[in-house]
Amino acid sequence: MPASLDAHLTAAETRATLRVQNRMLTAVRAFLAGQGFQELLPPLIGPVTDPGIRGSKQVDVDFYGHRYKLMTSAILYKQATLAAFDKIFYIAPNVRLEPLETAVTHRHLAEFHQIDVEIRDARREDAMALAEALVAHTVAEVLRDMPAELELLGRDEDALREAVTGAFGRTSHEEATAGLVALGHPQDPGAEIDWRGEEILSAGSGRPFFVVDYPKGSRGFYDREDARRPGVLRNFDLIAPEGYGELASGSEREHDYATLVTRMRETGENPAKYGWYLDLARRGIPASSGFGIGLERFTRYVTGRTAVWQASAYPKLPGVVSA
Repeated sequence: MPASLDAHLTAAETRATLRVQNRMLTAVRAFLAGQGFQELLPPLIGPVTDPGIRGSKQVDVDFYGHRYKLMTSAILYKQATLAAFDKIFYIAPNVRLEPLETAVTHRHLAEFHQIDVEIRDARREDAMALAEALVAHTVAEVLRDMPAELELLGRDEDALREAVTGAFGRTSHEEATAGLVALGHPQDPGAEIDWRGEEILSAGSGRPFFVVDYPKGSRGFYDREDARRPGVLRNFDLIAPEGYGELASGSEREHDYATLVTRMRETGENPAKYGWYLDLARRGIPASSGFGIGLERFTRYVTGRTAVWQASAYPKLPGVVSA
C-alpha cells in the first residue's frame, strides 16, 4: 500500500491503470449490450447474500431493526431477475471481510467490483463461451486504444495479445489438483483449489484456461450438480496466465426448490434465512447459467500490475484500515 491516498491517486501508474479500467468497462458494456443483455443496478444490501465466499465474512447492517447483509455477490438476485429479463448484467460492488492471510496474496480486496452476468435457459458451456468472448474482446479493445498507457505501465503487449488469440484452454478440477499434488503442493482433491495452487497453475500457463467440474461440497448450494455424474458440479473458474490467478467463477445454476433446500442443508445453511429466495424458487426460478468477473483482478491482469489494490482508486486490503 502507498504511504497516502493522494500519493496513490496522483501516481502516473495509477492514473494509467484507471484509464485502462475505464476503457475496459466501456468495452464490457458495449459488448454485452450488443449481445442483447440488459444492464441493471444491483442491490447493495439484502436479508441474505452469497454464502459461497471462501472463508471470508459477511458484513451485517441494521436495516430498520432487521439484520441485513452487505452484498458479497448478487448471485441470488441475478437468478430472481431472470423472471423479467432473459439476459442481464451488473457492474456490482461487493464487500467481503477476507481472512488476514489474504492480504499478502496480491489478489484480494475487502471491497471490490464484479462484472456479474446471467443468462436464462443457458448451459454452463454457454456461459463459458460468453466469458471467453468477453475477455478476449475487452483485451483487444485495450490493446487497440490504450498503447500509451500499457507502455507506461511496462505491460508486455505481445504476451497479452497472444494470450487471447485463439481458444482458451480447459482442464478438470481432478486433473488440476492431481497436477498440483505431483508438483508437491498439498492440494485437497475434494476442496476448492487454494490461493497458492491457483497461482502455481496460472504461472504455468501462457494462456487463460478454464477449470471445470468442482466436487460437490466445495462450492455454494446454487451450483448445479451434474445429473449424469453425481458429486460433480456444473461449474467453472477462469484462470488468467502469467501467475495472475483466477479472473472469474461461474456455473449452471440449481433452480429446483426441493433440491435447493437439500443443498442448503448439506452446505450448513439454514433454509429459513432464504425465505424470499425460496418463495421465488417454489413458484419457479428460471434455469440459467452465469458468472462473475472480478473487475480489479481483470484490470490487474490487463495492465500487468503487481497487486490488485493498484487497480482500485480507493483500495481496501484485508485487515488494513484505510480511507
